[in-house]
Amino acid sequence: MSEYLVSIITLAAIWVVLALSLNLVTGYAGQVSLAQGALFGVGAYAAAIAATRHNVTFPLDIPLAAAITATAGGLLALPALRVRHDFLVLTTMGVNFVVVAIFQYVDYFGASSGIVGIPLPALAGRTLSSHEVMAIAIGLAAFTFVSNWCLLRTWFGLRMVAIRDDEAAAAATGISVAATKIWAFVLAGAYAGIAGALYARFIGSVFPSSFGFVESVTILSMVILGGEGTLVGPLVAAVILRSLPEVLRPLADWRLVVYGLALALVIRFQPGGLLGHGSILRNLFSRRAARGPLAREVRTQDAGSAGRPAGGRGGV
Repeated sequence: MSEYLVSIITLAAIWVVLALSLNLVTGYAGQVSLAQGALFGVGAYAAAIAATRHNVTFPLDIPLAAAITATAGGLLALPALRVRHDFLVLTTMGVNFVVVAIFQYVDYFGASSGIVGIPLPALAGRTLSSHEVMAIAIGLAAFTFVSNWCLLRTWFGLRMVAIRDDEAAAAATGISVAATKIWAFVLAGAYAGIAGALYARFIGSVFPSSFGFVESVTILSMVILGGEGTLVGPLVAAVILRSLPEVLRPLADWRLVVYGLALALVIRFQPGGLLGHGSILRNLFSRRAARGPLAREVRTQDAGSAGRPAGGRGGV
Protein backbone atom coordinates (compact mmCIF):
# COMPACT_ATOMS: atom_id res chain seq x y z
CA MET A 1 0.00 0.00 0.00
CA SER A 2 1.43 3.38 -1.02
CA GLU A 3 2.24 6.06 1.54
CA TYR A 4 -0.26 8.35 -0.15
CA LEU A 5 -3.12 5.90 0.32
CA VAL A 6 -2.04 5.24 3.89
CA SER A 7 -2.20 8.97 4.68
CA ILE A 8 -5.70 9.25 3.16
CA ILE A 9 -6.97 6.30 5.22
CA THR A 10 -5.38 7.66 8.39
CA LEU A 11 -6.91 11.11 7.97
CA ALA A 12 -10.28 9.57 7.03
CA ALA A 13 -10.23 7.55 10.27
CA ILE A 14 -9.44 10.70 12.27
CA TRP A 15 -12.38 12.49 10.66
CA VAL A 16 -14.62 9.52 11.43
CA VAL A 17 -13.87 10.11 15.12
CA LEU A 18 -14.73 13.80 14.69
CA ALA A 19 -18.00 13.09 12.85
CA LEU A 20 -19.11 10.56 15.46
CA SER A 21 -18.17 12.96 18.26
CA LEU A 22 -20.34 15.76 16.87
CA ASN A 23 -23.11 13.27 16.15
CA LEU A 24 -23.48 12.73 19.90
CA VAL A 25 -24.30 16.41 20.42
CA THR A 26 -26.19 17.17 17.21
CA GLY A 27 -27.66 13.85 16.13
CA TYR A 28 -28.70 12.52 19.53
CA ALA A 29 -28.81 15.44 21.96
CA GLY A 30 -30.27 17.80 19.35
CA GLN A 31 -27.75 20.62 19.95
CA VAL A 32 -26.35 21.98 16.67
CA SER A 33 -22.74 23.04 17.24
CA LEU A 34 -20.32 24.80 14.94
CA ALA A 35 -17.40 24.65 17.37
CA GLN A 36 -16.23 21.07 16.88
CA GLY A 37 -13.33 22.27 14.74
CA ALA A 38 -12.21 24.42 17.67
CA LEU A 39 -12.36 21.44 20.05
CA PHE A 40 -10.39 19.47 17.48
CA GLY A 41 -7.78 22.24 17.58
CA VAL A 42 -7.70 22.29 21.40
CA GLY A 43 -6.86 18.59 21.40
CA ALA A 44 -4.21 19.01 18.71
CA TYR A 45 -2.55 21.96 20.45
CA ALA A 46 -2.70 20.20 23.83
CA ALA A 47 -0.86 17.19 22.42
CA ALA A 48 1.59 19.39 20.50
CA ILE A 49 2.52 21.45 23.57
CA ALA A 50 2.74 18.36 25.76
CA ALA A 51 5.06 16.62 23.28
CA THR A 52 7.32 19.53 22.33
CA ARG A 53 7.63 21.40 25.64
CA HIS A 54 6.97 18.83 28.35
CA ASN A 55 8.31 15.67 26.70
CA VAL A 56 5.06 13.76 27.15
CA THR A 57 5.45 10.52 25.22
CA PHE A 58 2.98 8.79 22.96
CA PRO A 59 0.33 7.56 23.72
CA LEU A 60 0.10 9.38 27.07
CA ASP A 61 -0.64 12.61 25.24
CA ILE A 62 -3.91 11.17 23.89
CA PRO A 63 -5.75 10.82 27.24
CA LEU A 64 -4.23 14.12 28.34
CA ALA A 65 -5.60 15.89 25.26
CA ALA A 66 -8.94 14.12 25.72
CA ALA A 67 -9.20 15.37 29.32
CA ILE A 68 -8.33 18.95 28.39
CA THR A 69 -10.75 18.98 25.46
CA ALA A 70 -13.50 17.37 27.52
CA THR A 71 -13.14 20.28 29.95
CA ALA A 72 -13.34 22.72 27.03
CA GLY A 73 -16.46 20.91 25.84
CA GLY A 74 -18.04 21.32 29.25
CA LEU A 75 -17.30 25.05 29.18
CA LEU A 76 -18.79 25.25 25.69
CA ALA A 77 -21.98 23.65 27.03
CA LEU A 78 -22.59 26.49 29.49
CA PRO A 79 -23.86 28.98 26.88
CA ALA A 80 -25.79 26.12 25.27
CA LEU A 81 -27.92 25.97 28.39
CA ARG A 82 -29.16 29.51 27.78
CA VAL A 83 -29.76 29.54 24.02
CA ARG A 84 -31.36 27.24 21.47
CA HIS A 85 -31.63 26.64 17.74
CA ASP A 86 -30.25 29.50 15.61
CA PHE A 87 -28.85 31.33 18.63
CA LEU A 88 -26.95 28.20 19.66
CA VAL A 89 -25.46 27.95 16.17
CA LEU A 90 -24.32 31.57 16.31
CA THR A 91 -22.92 31.15 19.82
CA THR A 92 -20.84 28.07 18.96
CA MET A 93 -19.72 29.76 15.75
CA GLY A 94 -18.45 32.69 17.79
CA VAL A 95 -16.63 30.33 20.16
CA ASN A 96 -14.88 28.77 17.16
CA PHE A 97 -13.62 32.18 15.99
CA VAL A 98 -12.45 33.08 19.51
CA VAL A 99 -10.47 29.86 19.94
CA VAL A 100 -8.80 30.22 16.54
CA ALA A 101 -7.95 33.85 17.33
CA ILE A 102 -6.26 32.74 20.56
CA PHE A 103 -4.19 30.23 18.60
CA GLN A 104 -3.43 32.92 16.02
CA TYR A 105 -2.29 35.76 18.28
CA VAL A 106 -1.05 34.27 21.57
CA ASP A 107 2.67 33.51 21.52
CA TYR A 108 2.30 30.56 23.90
CA PHE A 109 0.47 28.71 21.10
CA GLY A 110 3.03 29.70 18.49
CA ALA A 111 0.84 32.49 17.10
CA SER A 112 0.61 32.45 13.29
CA SER A 113 3.75 30.27 13.06
CA GLY A 114 1.97 27.41 14.80
CA ILE A 115 3.88 24.57 16.47
CA VAL A 116 6.20 22.47 14.33
CA GLY A 117 8.58 19.61 14.96
CA ILE A 118 6.06 17.45 16.84
CA PRO A 119 7.65 14.00 17.30
CA LEU A 120 6.09 11.16 15.37
CA PRO A 121 4.32 8.46 17.41
CA ALA A 122 6.83 6.13 19.03
CA LEU A 123 6.59 3.11 21.33
CA ALA A 124 9.46 1.54 23.30
CA GLY A 125 11.88 3.98 21.73
CA ARG A 126 10.91 3.01 18.19
CA THR A 127 9.19 5.42 15.81
CA LEU A 128 6.04 3.84 14.43
CA SER A 129 5.68 3.39 10.69
CA SER A 130 2.90 5.08 8.75
CA HIS A 131 1.11 1.74 8.44
CA GLU A 132 1.17 1.29 12.22
CA VAL A 133 -0.17 4.81 12.74
CA MET A 134 -2.93 4.00 10.24
CA ALA A 135 -3.82 0.90 12.26
CA ILE A 136 -3.97 3.00 15.44
CA ALA A 137 -6.22 5.56 13.73
CA ILE A 138 -8.57 2.83 12.50
CA GLY A 139 -8.56 1.32 16.00
CA LEU A 140 -9.50 4.65 17.56
CA ALA A 141 -12.30 5.08 15.01
CA ALA A 142 -13.57 1.60 15.85
CA PHE A 143 -13.33 2.39 19.57
CA THR A 144 -15.35 5.57 19.05
CA PHE A 145 -18.03 3.71 17.08
CA VAL A 146 -18.37 0.84 19.57
CA SER A 147 -18.30 3.07 22.65
CA ASN A 148 -20.98 5.32 21.11
CA TRP A 149 -23.08 2.27 20.28
CA CYS A 150 -22.85 1.08 23.90
CA LEU A 151 -23.45 4.58 25.29
CA LEU A 152 -26.62 5.07 23.28
CA ARG A 153 -28.08 1.93 24.85
CA THR A 154 -27.74 3.28 28.37
CA TRP A 155 -30.12 5.54 30.29
CA PHE A 156 -27.92 8.49 29.37
CA GLY A 157 -28.37 7.73 25.67
CA LEU A 158 -32.12 7.54 26.12
CA ARG A 159 -32.10 10.88 27.94
CA MET A 160 -30.24 12.53 25.06
CA VAL A 161 -32.77 11.24 22.55
CA ALA A 162 -35.66 12.38 24.75
CA ILE A 163 -34.22 15.90 24.93
CA ARG A 164 -33.72 15.96 21.16
CA ASP A 165 -37.30 14.90 20.48
CA ASP A 166 -38.99 17.20 23.01
CA GLU A 167 -36.96 19.09 25.59
CA ALA A 168 -40.00 20.31 27.54
CA ALA A 169 -41.50 16.83 27.76
CA ALA A 170 -38.14 15.38 28.83
CA ALA A 171 -37.85 17.94 31.62
CA ALA A 172 -41.43 17.19 32.70
CA THR A 173 -40.55 13.50 33.16
CA GLY A 174 -37.73 14.36 35.54
CA ILE A 175 -34.77 14.29 33.16
CA SER A 176 -32.03 16.76 34.10
CA VAL A 177 -31.78 18.60 30.79
CA ALA A 178 -28.83 20.78 31.83
CA ALA A 179 -26.71 17.89 33.12
CA THR A 180 -27.45 15.79 30.05
CA LYS A 181 -26.46 18.58 27.67
CA ILE A 182 -23.25 19.28 29.57
CA TRP A 183 -22.19 15.64 29.57
CA ALA A 184 -22.99 15.35 25.86
CA PHE A 185 -20.64 18.24 25.11
CA VAL A 186 -18.02 16.81 27.49
CA LEU A 187 -18.04 13.44 25.73
CA ALA A 188 -17.99 15.06 22.29
CA GLY A 189 -15.02 17.14 23.42
CA ALA A 190 -13.16 14.08 24.70
CA TYR A 191 -13.51 12.29 21.36
CA ALA A 192 -12.45 15.45 19.50
CA GLY A 193 -9.37 15.61 21.74
CA ILE A 194 -8.44 12.05 20.81
CA ALA A 195 -8.72 12.93 17.13
CA GLY A 196 -6.73 16.14 17.59
CA ALA A 197 -3.89 14.45 19.46
CA LEU A 198 -3.45 11.77 16.82
CA TYR A 199 -3.69 14.39 14.06
CA ALA A 200 -0.92 16.49 15.63
CA ARG A 201 1.34 13.46 15.97
CA PHE A 202 0.65 12.24 12.45
CA ILE A 203 1.05 15.58 10.67
CA GLY A 204 3.94 16.77 12.86
CA SER A 205 2.75 20.37 13.05
CA VAL A 206 -0.35 22.39 13.94
CA PHE A 207 -1.45 25.80 12.64
CA PRO A 208 -4.48 27.95 13.54
CA SER A 209 -5.86 27.78 10.00
CA SER A 210 -6.28 24.00 10.31
CA PHE A 211 -9.05 24.32 12.92
CA GLY A 212 -11.16 27.19 11.67
CA PHE A 213 -14.81 27.65 10.83
CA VAL A 214 -14.48 25.64 7.58
CA GLU A 215 -13.44 22.55 9.54
CA SER A 216 -16.44 22.90 11.86
CA VAL A 217 -18.79 23.21 8.88
CA THR A 218 -17.17 20.17 7.26
CA ILE A 219 -17.66 18.06 10.38
CA LEU A 220 -21.28 19.16 10.63
CA SER A 221 -21.74 18.36 6.93
CA MET A 222 -20.56 14.81 7.60
CA VAL A 223 -23.23 14.37 10.24
CA ILE A 224 -25.98 15.86 8.05
CA LEU A 225 -24.90 14.05 4.90
CA GLY A 226 -24.65 10.66 6.59
CA GLY A 227 -27.81 11.04 8.62
CA GLU A 228 -28.29 12.65 12.03
CA GLY A 229 -29.09 10.24 14.81
CA THR A 230 -27.38 7.27 13.15
CA LEU A 231 -23.94 5.80 13.74
CA VAL A 232 -23.15 4.28 10.36
CA GLY A 233 -24.27 7.39 8.45
CA PRO A 234 -21.68 9.89 9.79
CA LEU A 235 -19.02 7.20 9.53
CA VAL A 236 -19.72 6.63 5.83
CA ALA A 237 -20.06 10.36 5.13
CA ALA A 238 -16.74 11.10 6.87
CA VAL A 239 -14.95 8.60 4.66
CA ILE A 240 -16.63 9.99 1.53
CA LEU A 241 -16.12 13.68 2.26
CA ARG A 242 -12.54 13.21 3.43
CA SER A 243 -11.59 11.05 0.42
CA LEU A 244 -13.59 12.81 -2.30
CA PRO A 245 -11.28 15.87 -2.57
CA GLU A 246 -8.32 13.53 -3.09
CA VAL A 247 -10.15 11.49 -5.71
CA LEU A 248 -11.13 14.68 -7.54
CA ARG A 249 -7.66 16.22 -7.28
CA PRO A 250 -7.04 15.87 -11.07
CA LEU A 251 -9.94 18.32 -11.60
CA ALA A 252 -7.90 21.01 -9.83
CA ASP A 253 -10.14 23.89 -8.72
CA TRP A 254 -13.28 22.24 -10.07
CA ARG A 255 -13.10 19.52 -7.43
CA LEU A 256 -14.49 21.93 -4.83
CA VAL A 257 -17.42 22.69 -7.14
CA VAL A 258 -18.17 18.99 -7.53
CA TYR A 259 -17.81 18.49 -3.78
CA GLY A 260 -20.28 21.28 -3.00
CA LEU A 261 -22.72 20.21 -5.71
CA ALA A 262 -22.82 16.63 -4.45
CA LEU A 263 -23.48 17.83 -0.92
CA ALA A 264 -26.23 20.23 -2.06
CA LEU A 265 -27.98 17.51 -4.09
CA VAL A 266 -28.01 15.07 -1.20
CA ILE A 267 -29.38 17.68 1.21
CA ARG A 268 -32.02 18.73 -1.35
CA PHE A 269 -33.30 15.27 -2.30
CA GLN A 270 -32.36 13.26 0.83
CA PRO A 271 -32.78 15.68 3.76
CA GLY A 272 -32.47 12.78 6.18
CA GLY A 273 -29.00 11.99 4.87
CA LEU A 274 -27.64 9.04 2.94
CA LEU A 275 -28.43 6.55 5.70
CA GLY A 276 -30.84 8.59 7.81
CA HIS A 277 -34.42 7.73 8.59
CA GLY A 278 -36.52 7.57 5.42
CA SER A 279 -33.53 7.60 3.04
CA ILE A 280 -33.47 5.52 -0.12
CA LEU A 281 -30.41 3.50 0.94
CA ARG A 282 -31.82 2.81 4.40
CA ASN A 283 -35.13 1.61 2.94
CA LEU A 284 -33.28 -0.55 0.42
CA PHE A 285 -31.22 -2.24 3.12
CA SER A 286 -34.34 -2.69 5.27
CA ARG A 287 -36.17 -4.44 2.43
CA ARG A 288 -33.23 -6.74 1.78
CA ALA A 289 -32.98 -7.57 5.47
CA ALA A 290 -36.73 -8.25 5.54
CA ARG A 291 -36.23 -10.88 2.80
CA GLY A 292 -33.38 -12.57 4.67
CA PRO A 293 -33.63 -16.06 6.25
CA LEU A 294 -33.95 -14.68 9.79
CA ALA A 295 -36.85 -12.43 8.82
CA ARG A 296 -38.60 -15.37 7.03
CA GLU A 297 -38.21 -17.51 10.14
CA VAL A 298 -39.75 -14.78 12.30
CA ARG A 299 -42.68 -14.38 9.91
CA THR A 300 -43.24 -18.17 9.94
CA GLN A 301 -43.30 -18.23 13.72
CA ASP A 302 -45.71 -15.29 13.79
CA ALA A 303 -48.02 -17.05 11.32
CA GLY A 304 -47.91 -20.26 13.36
CA SER A 305 -48.92 -18.44 16.53
CA ALA A 306 -51.66 -16.35 14.92
CA GLY A 307 -54.43 -18.75 15.95
CA ARG A 308 -53.32 -19.11 19.57
CA PRO A 309 -55.34 -17.46 22.32
CA ALA A 310 -54.04 -14.14 23.58
CA GLY A 311 -51.55 -14.69 26.36
CA GLY A 312 -51.34 -18.44 25.67
CA ARG A 313 -48.06 -20.34 26.02
CA GLY A 314 -48.58 -22.22 22.71
CA GLY A 315 -49.06 -25.79 23.89
CA VAL A 316 -46.78 -25.67 26.95
